[in-house]
Parts: sequence; C-alpha cells; structure tokens
Amino acid sequence: MSFQPFTVKYVIRAKFEVEGVVEKPDVIGAVFGQTEGLFGTELDLRELQKSGRIGRIEIDLKSEKDKTVGSIIIPTSLDRVSTAIIAASIESIDRIGPCQANVHLLKIEDVREIKRKAIIERAKEILHSWNLEKRPETEEIFREVSEILKSTKIEAFGPEKLPAGPEVGSSKEIIIVEGRADVANLLKMGIQNIIAVEGVKIPETIIKLCKEKEATAFLDGDHGGDLILKELLQVANIKFVARAPVGKEVEDLTAKEVEIALNNKVPVEEVKEKKKKRKKVLVPKKIVDTANQLKGSLEAVLLNDEMKEVGQIPVNELADKLRDLEGINTVVFDGVTTQRLVDIASEKNIKFLVAARVSDIIKLPLNVKLLTFDEILE
Repeated sequence: MSFQPFTVKYVIRAKFEVEGVVEKPDVIGAVFGQTEGLFGTELDLRELQKSGRIGRIEIDLKSEKDKTVGSIIIPTSLDRVSTAIIAASIESIDRIGPCQANVHLLKIEDVREIKRKAIIERAKEILHSWNLEKRPETEEIFREVSEILKSTKIEAFGPEKLPAGPEVGSSKEIIIVEGRADVANLLKMGIQNIIAVEGVKIPETIIKLCKEKEATAFLDGDHGGDLILKELLQVANIKFVARAPVGKEVEDLTAKEVEIALNNKVPVEEVKEKKKKRKKVLVPKKIVDTANQLKGSLEAVLLNDEMKEVGQIPVNELADKLRDLEGINTVVFDGVTTQRLVDIASEKNIKFLVAARVSDIIKLPLNVKLLTFDEILE
C-alpha cells in the first residue's frame, strides 16, 4: 500500500457492504460527497487532502451475487478528536452509487504506537548486545539515563486512569491537556502537574479536580480544541485558558512555544464574556422554531417566501438537492455553511442560510445573509 508523502499519525480502517454492484469511483464519490459540509472546511475531506492532513484514500472491493463488499483506508495526520470525527462521518454513509450501503469502522491504528513498539523491541536487542560487552562506565551511564526516564514516566490518575504527571494529586494548580502525547511532551519540559481528558467528554475526575484546584485548560489550536473547551466551560470550574498557536497541537510544541502559550493564558471569565458579546439577530419566528427543532439532527429544512416548509433533507445531500430546486427563500440546517453552499444559494437567489456554524468563507456573498444558531437562539 502506498500513501502520500506526509507524516501519518493514524489510519482509519472501515468495511462496507452494498446491496448491488458498484465500482471504486462510486465509493470515493460517496466518501467525499456524503461527508461534505457536516463539520465545515476544517474537517472537509477534500480540503484536508489538499492541505496534506489526510493521505490518499484506498478502496478495495469485490462484487458477486449482486452484492459488493470492500474496505476503506484513510491515513491521517490529524489529532485524535478530528480523526475520530472523520471515522464517525465515514460510518454515516448510507448510499454508494445508486445502492443502499452499510459502513462500519473496524479500527483506528496509531501508527506512532506501532513504530514505538518496533523501536522498543529493537532497543531491547541493542541493550542485550550492549550488556554483553559493556564496561563499568557504560553501566553507570545506563543507570543514570534510566533514572531520568523513570522520573518522567506518565502515571494513570483516577478511576478512569487518565494520563497524568506525578504532581497532579499534590499540586494546588493543574494544567488540563487533551491527550497522552500532550502529557508526554510537557513532562519532557519538566511540567509535572498535568492531566489529559482523553476525549471530548470530560471525565468526572477532571470535574472533581477543577473544584479542588486552580485549573488551566491548555488546548490545541484547532477545531478539536474548540470542542473540548466548549465542553469544559459547561461542566468544569476552570480558571484560565491557554491555547497552542492556530493549527498547532500541544504535543508538537517546543519549550519556547509552551512557555509563551502558558504566559498568555486568559481568565475564563474573559473567554465567556467574548461569547456573550455576540449580538442576537431578529429573524421570523418560524426560522427560530425550526433551528430549535433541528439541533443535533444533521437535517436541513427548506422554507419559501411565506416562511412555509417545502422540504426536509439530510445535510449531506443539501448541496446537490439545492441545485435542482427553485423558490427557496431560507435554508435552516444543522451543519456548517461552506463556500460551496454559499455559491449555490447565491445562484438560486436564496436569502438566508441559517446553520449551526459558519466556516471561514473565502468570498462573502452580497445577496445571501449568513446566520448561525447562536445568533438567533437565546
């Protein structure tokens, strides 16, 4: 198997079954088409491939007795949260070509973990050979290095066995990061009062620690970091927020970048105040009611000039269906407004696109009003 020349962190492996005969281009089309617009340009497969965050998608299939089965392999250099979201998006595919389909995640391989295991096995061989011929001074060096490694070992903290540094329990201040690799990176820099949430859902151990200690959330500068911060603000009593530079992850930061990020942390009240300052936009009650109904549904509702519903469709079919429709005034949908949707709405003289979120639009339209649920809902 050959991947594009980029640093692979994880490999998503999924299988699919199709009630009918399809070919590789049908599968590729479904992968890109049915996941488009679900989570914005940050997690759009085409954009991720252009920027080198995911590699070439490998499809293997065979057909017999009017059925097609096969596998989908996607290498990524994304963080854990984004990779998990991509994997879940792939599982949401329900049609390939003209046929019904089922897609199931087999596993997500941590390529770096596999590499680490290979290195450890090789290190054991080297150490064995070395011990056979070591001199007294060599043995002393090995003992000193072992002590250093022991002092930076990641511990398992709380009932959830969260990755943490050795001073989380004893320190009055803690730093909350996203994953095990972040903990490992900060331990190398001598920061030992750190603990990882290991996912978007915040563990009870973290919530309890935030009540007892002064907590700083130190998160990646990407969409995954935004999601974890949103959850932390809802359930945990954090005091400060620090972020890695935009597009960077805490696990990859240098000591200088970590120092700058932590020195620039802001009080959580300042973060919350920025969110409150968003002005609410007055829109027809039908739009507000529709937005409330759609939250969490991944569905879109189409309204005409009289604010009457003329259709409801899945978000992943929205762009293709809009091209064939006329007389639409407003589209309310539980998804992300993308440049493609804006262009189609502009062509079709649609007045409002109301979405859960708006991505970084390159060309703002003159004739289409872009709104988010946060701007119209209390």
